[in-house]
Amino acid sequence: MKKIGILFGQENSFPHAFVDRINQKGEKDISAEFVHIDKVMQAESQGYSVIIDRISQDVPFYRAMLKNAAICGTAVINNPFWWSADEKFFNNALAVKIGVPVPKTVILPSKDLPDDTTSQSFRNLAYPLDWDGIFNYVGFPAYMKPFDGGGWKEVYKIDSLDDLWPKYDQTKQYVMMLQEEIIFDDYFRCYCIGGKHVRIMQYEPRNPHHLRYEHGKAPAEKKLLETVKNYVIKLNKYLGYDFNTVEFAIRNGVPYAIDFCNPAPDAEVTSVGQENFDWVVETAADYAIERAKKQKYGQDNLTWGEFVRTGAAKEDLLSSEKKIEKKAGKKDVETGKIDHAISAEETVKKSAPQKAPAKKPAAKK
Repeated sequence: MKKIGILFGQENSFPHAFVDRINQKGEKDISAEFVHIDKVMQAESQGYSVIIDRISQDVPFYRAMLKNAAICGTAVINNPFWWSADEKFFNNALAVKIGVPVPKTVILPSKDLPDDTTSQSFRNLAYPLDWDGIFNYVGFPAYMKPFDGGGWKEVYKIDSLDDLWPKYDQTKQYVMMLQEEIIFDDYFRCYCIGGKHVRIMQYEPRNPHHLRYEHGKAPAEKKLLETVKNYVIKLNKYLGYDFNTVEFAIRNGVPYAIDFCNPAPDAEVTSVGQENFDWVVETAADYAIERAKKQKYGQDNLTWGEFVRTGAAKEDLLSSEKKIEKKAGKKDVETGKIDHAISAEETVKKSAPQKAPAKKPAAKK
């Protein structure tokens, strides 16, 4: 019997519904349950073919247990090694490389010195930073948020230079990103399960949490939704996430990926609504069963993204560069000489329902 387990924290509706749905399907030699841990011995299996991880981001003990389970052959969803290494600033850099539009973003050193460091630990860091260069690139208004955070914690809206300093002073030892604000016409939050199943949900991040999913709103244009779906799949393909959400702000017909590092995304019925909840439960159950059937003990059963396997999206960049070369009528363009931002812009022009701006938008988030 192959067991599928779910590891979770304070959430209630999704874990129960997920386990019940798998067991209702009556798959031969496959069952589901809540993960039970009474001891963790090095290089010994916990007895699960698949574990859905919903909580290890907050519990280091669980993260260590999952890595041990993975080395014994458990298919952990999501890959605990990549999840440990990933963060939002890297995600933005990867998006630029694969041609997915993102807000202009810089990373800032922590305002307070990390523990066990002194000013001598930062002799490679210029003082002061090139703040003029940073502000000219990002612009105002902007958002400042942790480079590896989540849950809208420590997020600040910055309206001006004078507004930045007192808020930056509050960030303690957090490493922060400063990111242009995208003044959006529409906004989507998209589930992606198994790197191929996508659920696009209209979303209003400015509403209270329980009112953010805009049920009953008129659907967006089909071509725009297709572009969003393609971007969701591409991002998750390169990141290697099995279960993730991606958020897009739509400005002038162009989808800008805002947040796409959510490997334990909200799936509570009280926030996502019944229809979205039912889709997530059904799709996650089917995918977990699929992974259980493919799982082989003693082997690596994790999902590894294309970035880890092949590097920084060379094929996508070369493809974009060839398109630009053809459009420009040039026969000999050295690989790597074309600005990656232009490559991304050309990709948007081909796929967006409205024509993308001729120049990159002015910095705002």
